[in-house]
Amino acid sequence: MLPEITPFIFFTGKGGVGKTSLASATAIKLADEGKTILLISTDPASNLKEVLETEITEKITPVKGVENLHAVNIDPEISAEEYRKRVTSPMEGILPQSEIEKIKEELSGACTTEIAAFDEFARYIAGDDENQPYDVIIFDTAPTGHTLRLLELPAAWSTFIESNPDGASCIGPSSALKTSQARYQEVVNRLKDKNTTTVYLVTRPDSTALREADRSGKELHEMGLKNQLLLINGFFEPVGSSDPFAEKMKNIAESTLENMPERLKKMKQVVFPLRPYNLLGIEKLRNVFKPLDVAEIKKNGTTTTMPEHLETDLPGLDHLVDDLVKENEHGLVMTMGKGGVGKTSIAAAIAIKIARKGCPVHLTTTDPAAHLMDHIGDIELPENLEVNRIDPHAEKREYIEKVLKQKGQNRTEEQLKLLKEDLESPCTEEVAVFHAFSKAIHLARRKFVVIDTAPTGHTLLLLDSTGSYHREVLRNTTMEAGKLKTPYMYLQDSDYAKLIIVTLPETTPITEAAKLQADLRRSGIEPYAWIANQSMAAANVTDPLLKQRAQAELPHLHQIQNVHANKLYTIPWIVEDRILEIMVHDSLHKQEVI
Repeated sequence: MLPEITPFIFFTGKGGVGKTSLASATAIKLADEGKTILLISTDPASNLKEVLETEITEKITPVKGVENLHAVNIDPEISAEEYRKRVTSPMEGILPQSEIEKIKEELSGACTTEIAAFDEFARYIAGDDENQPYDVIIFDTAPTGHTLRLLELPAAWSTFIESNPDGASCIGPSSALKTSQARYQEVVNRLKDKNTTTVYLVTRPDSTALREADRSGKELHEMGLKNQLLLINGFFEPVGSSDPFAEKMKNIAESTLENMPERLKKMKQVVFPLRPYNLLGIEKLRNVFKPLDVAEIKKNGTTTTMPEHLETDLPGLDHLVDDLVKENEHGLVMTMGKGGVGKTSIAAAIAIKIARKGCPVHLTTTDPAAHLMDHIGDIELPENLEVNRIDPHAEKREYIEKVLKQKGQNRTEEQLKLLKEDLESPCTEEVAVFHAFSKAIHLARRKFVVIDTAPTGHTLLLLDSTGSYHREVLRNTTMEAGKLKTPYMYLQDSDYAKLIIVTLPETTPITEAAKLQADLRRSGIEPYAWIANQSMAAANVTDPLLKQRAQAELPHLHQIQNVHANKLYTIPWIVEDRILEIMVHDSLHKQEVI
């Protein structure tokens, strides 16, 4: 079992490292031991339903097959709607219905969604009364950037309300939040108490995931969440003895862990092995704290055969880049999908390959936790490739300066003070990021712009902001319809914008990708293609454990190709630690280990 069990436990880390699996396994283990447990997902793109094989909603639900365990998703959209009702219900019968609808529309932005989701989160930490029905509450969090933002909010809103008690913000009058200020402070106090809250930094034996764990651990420590432990998930030990791919995989993992950041080396650590199957379902999750059954794996490996011609003989990254450049000399390319599927590396590889064909390229990211230069490392970049990131804090500062310059003139000192206080609202950051995103979209009229997006839930909130802005412009414009083109309309233009959904050939990432595609299509945005990344079936493996993982991918690849994708490209599992370098220089298919 894990060494630190406190009333509140957070599992956080880069997307795809296994937070949901480890959080669920811990919840089941504690429940099996007789403790009452509540498992909460704060990820807007939660996959608890697939992992626990139970219908998990925004209402607390008992988990099938596990006594004492309940689970719930904090659904941002539902939380936002309930929040709008709380704000407007006192006005019913006082204001005309048209005015109430106008207020609801004003509260339809991403910042309202954010504070509403946070309000739900705060309720579970602070409690609604003194009687806590659960021994332990476990948070399966969104990928790091979204989680850091969530955990920053208690202090941010508490400070804003205190300094601006009579003002208004984009979430309504700040006085409407006044009753929650004491609860926000209680949340801050409990998060900082090492006897109350534990943070498990989840990683894989991968340099990018380890750097992210180190970075987020430092930021959480600075916020006062100092009780931290490191969980290393998916460490591979070869089961056979003659597979060079497997040996190299192990050697690189060991080397990566030996060279992990010093801060992580000093932390308490727990290592979890890579298993021959994905962790879906209660019984498989109960195996998480048990050692591997090597004899069973070897036995199953002898009956695992791979077909001679795989579905992974599909076009790869070079074909994708050729198709993109063939169709246009400029345009928008966006990689989208669940956290941990490889969006950042793929976006960087696409940008470099397009630039090497002579086209001007701008590469950026909307992910608060993505650091593009970490992925690029010492790769020599073409002169016609520009790289930056949409830094939320920097964009907020720039946006505030711009607004003060435009609207601060000819104001009294008191009016200027009120404007500055309103601009210090945490919501301002969301508005600033949207403006930077819009600027990047428009830049694609002159060059290729490749955008690495944040994990699914965060991206959908950003697209929701884009849609809200689009509707506002259409309501207020005096321009002819044919001359107007908002960022939202550019995303709907399939000649201009190529949205690429990245997934892994596994159940949960494919389910998430299909949901994302459905959301995009409802918005009139048609994805250009899918990429199945990290395919073990495309590599040459003989190790029994790896063969079983490879065979399990085949039906998933069939499903993507035949059910979901307009076009499907594949990238095999890259055993090297220098993933982007391999993507940029190699053809990638039928990868051999030297």
